[in-house]
Amino acid sequence: MNDREQGFTEYFASRSGAMRGTAYLLCGDWHRAEDLVQSAFVKLYRAWHRVAAHETLDAYTRQILVRTYLDENRRGFFHREKPSAEQRERTAPPTGSSEDRMVLLHALAKVPPRQRAALVLRFWEDMSVDDTARAMGCSAGTVKSQTARGLDALREHVPTTTFTN
Repeated sequence: MNDREQGFTEYFASRSGAMRGTAYLLCGDWHRAEDLVQSAFVKLYRAWHRVAAHETLDAYTRQILVRTYLDENRRGFFHREKPSAEQRERTAPPTGSSEDRMVLLHALAKVPPRQRAALVLRFWEDMSVDDTARAMGCSAGTVKSQTARGLDALREHVPTTTFTN
């Protein structure tokens, strides 16, 4: 194994789990999340010789992941890909009560893809507006409007008395 492959293997091992969690929040399905992460890391590997020493490698990888998700939604992911084997279902990332998580994930699944991506990057990944804009390939104003619309859409699907303190 050469240095390029070794560095990529180490990065993949350390960051693929976090990227899988983000992908799950984007698409709402663990199987599709794994496909998204795999596609993103394949794209990253192709550019590895240019970006391996870059200090913002996580941001670049997240950008690839988000753009892959958005591209697949435009092209109709489920019309191109067919699952070939069953895998066990994973649980959502642990935060709050399980009932609250289920309500929130169900509501998030009803939010349009670009709005959902803006919400996940801004609030789950805690990214700035500018960083989110770079990851999504759009302007900061678009991120702000997509976030506002996404929050409105999310509020429509989440009863205000659902969450506990």
